[in-house]
Order: sequence, then C-alpha cells, then structure tokens
Amino acid sequence: MLALLTAAAFVIFAQIFLVAPILPALAREFDSTSAVVGLAVPAFLVPYGVMVLVWGPLSDRWGRRPVILCSLAVFTILTAATPLVGNAPGFIGVRLATGVGASGVVPIGLALIGDLVPYRRRGRALGWMFGGMAGGMAFGAAGGALGQPVLGWHGLFGVVAIAGLVLVGLGLWLVPSTARALSPPPAREVVAGFADLLRTARGRQTYGYVLLNAVLHSGIYTWFGVYLHQHFGLGEAQIGLVLLGYGIPGLLLGPAIGHLADHYGRARIIPLGLIITAACAAVLVTEPRLLLAQAAIVALSLGYDMTQPPLAGIVTDLPGHRGQAIGLNACTLFVGMGTGSLVFQVFLLAGGFPAAFAAFALLALCATTAAVPLFRAERPHHGARIGPSAPE
Repeated sequence: MLALLTAAAFVIFAQIFLVAPILPALAREFDSTSAVVGLAVPAFLVPYGVMVLVWGPLSDRWGRRPVILCSLAVFTILTAATPLVGNAPGFIGVRLATGVGASGVVPIGLALIGDLVPYRRRGRALGWMFGGMAGGMAFGAAGGALGQPVLGWHGLFGVVAIAGLVLVGLGLWLVPSTARALSPPPAREVVAGFADLLRTARGRQTYGYVLLNAVLHSGIYTWFGVYLHQHFGLGEAQIGLVLLGYGIPGLLLGPAIGHLADHYGRARIIPLGLIITAACAAVLVTEPRLLLAQAAIVALSLGYDMTQPPLAGIVTDLPGHRGQAIGLNACTLFVGMGTGSLVFQVFLLAGGFPAAFAAFALLALCATTAAVPLFRAERPHHGARIGPSAPE
C-alpha cells in the first residue's frame, strides 16, 4: 500500500511541475503567450487545494479506498484527454478539471496512513509519501525540460496517463478498505469540524507552519529556474538537470528522516529543517558559483523533508475527523505554494534576486526561532500518542 501511495504522489506531483518548463513550447503550440498559458499552473493548484476540503469529509463518510481510487481514475482520464485540446483556454480548462479530480489521492492517502499506522511509527511512512512528492517535483521539472524536445508535450502527458492507468490497476488490489462513519455529519457539523481544528494552539501553530513552510519553499523553488537562466545563462535542459537535485534527499532520505522524527521527536527535526532552509536562502544571497547554487537547492529539499512530513504527522494526530484534518492541511499547503511564488515575486521586482533571497532567509530564521518553543511538546513519550485519538 505504502509503495503505491508513494508512487501516486510521485506521478501526480511530477505532472504538476512538468508544465512550467514547457510553457514556451505550449505558447507556440497554441499561438499564445507564456503569460496566458502559465495560468494553467494556478488553474491546477487552486482547485486542488480547495477541493481537498471536500474530499476529506467525503472520505470520512464513504471510506478512504473509494475516494482514492475514484480520484486517481479521474486524474488518469483527464490527463489522457489533455493532449486532445487545441487552444490555450481548453488547456487551462482541462488543467483546472484535473486539479479537481486529482486532489483526492495524496491527501486522503495521508489520512489512510493516519488510520493504519500508529503515531509513534507514522513518521517513516509519511517520509516515504513526502519523498515521493519531492521527487515528483524535481523529476517533473527535469522531465518536462528534457522530455519535451523528444516526446513533445503530447507525449509527456501520454506517459503520465499510462502511469496513472497502471496505478489504478494496482490500487484496486492494494488499497485497503477502512471503516466509515456510522452516521454522516451534516454540513454545519463539517464546517464546525474545520473550526475546531484551529481552536487548539497545537492546531493553529501546525497549520500556520504548514502555510509558512510552503511559502518559503515554493517561492524559492518556483523562481530558481529563472535565477539559473539569468545568472548562469543555463538553457532549459541544463536548468532541468539542476532542478533534479531538489528531489534527491526526499527520495533517498525521506523514510530515515521520518524515523528520526519518530525517535527523537518533531520538536528537534522541524526547527532543524527550518534553519537549513534559512541557510540555503542566505547562500543564494551571495550570488555563489553554480556548483554551490546546485548544492543549495539540494539542501533546500532536505529542509523541506525535515519540516513538511513531521508537520503532516502532527496533523494526523489532531483531535477530530482525520479526513478533515488532512484536507485542511492539503488546502493550506497548496494555498501556501501558490502564495509563495507571488510573495517572492514582490521582493524580486523591488530589489532583485539578492533582496528576495535575503527576505526569505530572514523569514525562515524568524520561523526557526519561534518554532523551538512552539513545538517543544512534540517529543516521544514512551511510545504514547501526544494527542487524543481521532474519531472516525
């Protein structure tokens, strides 16, 4: 099951991030501009983030398995249909629909892990999932840049659709069934459930850091390709190879980092990941040589893998319906990812890349300082859960 969910996370995140490096090719194909076709990126991310607020309660009501399989099937069908569109509005529209359809796989997969894996061992499982996401981000960006000249954009989406079809077939066999809620809650109770998640200090600080961490990493990563082009004169293929390094730590070290979080506590791992993020942004302020910039993007990925999975582990332990908790987490994460690129752009326009990197380094440093006291209770206590059990 875990291998399947990790593979699904990899494929979905790869197809999200393969679009950015092929925007010029898509603009030529549709006789449009990169600015217009680029709207396909938020067109996917925004509904993806919003819809998980719907999928979460539905998975509490219907069970995790039907939601995951249905969402994965819709994702596969719409991805296969993407090469059939012939203009920019059609492409943007199908990307929006794909975002809606795909949004029930990874978040509800995280909820399924929360159902089946005890909290004291959950970090390793979440490490695999987030490693798949980070790897998908990196391989998607690199694959888009390197694969487009060979396969064309039609072929890229065709490959993703084939991978999705394989995952649907395996999912019918590997995704387990879980208990459903005995009586579906009314809409008013669902809304109240989301509010309850934010009433506790633990919930507020965790979701706040999910948002902040997404802003930090998305802002830097989204604009890093432009930075490489402007400062080092790299072409699309070279940029793709550099961005490939972002997923290496997650793929290789994700489970090990999760194990460390389980063993030593998230109180230590989260601040350490934030200080690594701050250090990477600070290195980029100095306009380093290419080799050091490459090392910084690899280390930045390590910072993500030491923050987002442990935060997701806490989310799965918050009181309330776990599907709602995971849904709010995914919504917060993707809103942060969309916001991060815009925030970075504001600083970029005001003072260039050094000013933007400096602002993000300072923000990460402040977040590190605040995280030490805020998460000091997130330590292992003889294998006991920190929070109360989540009802289903």
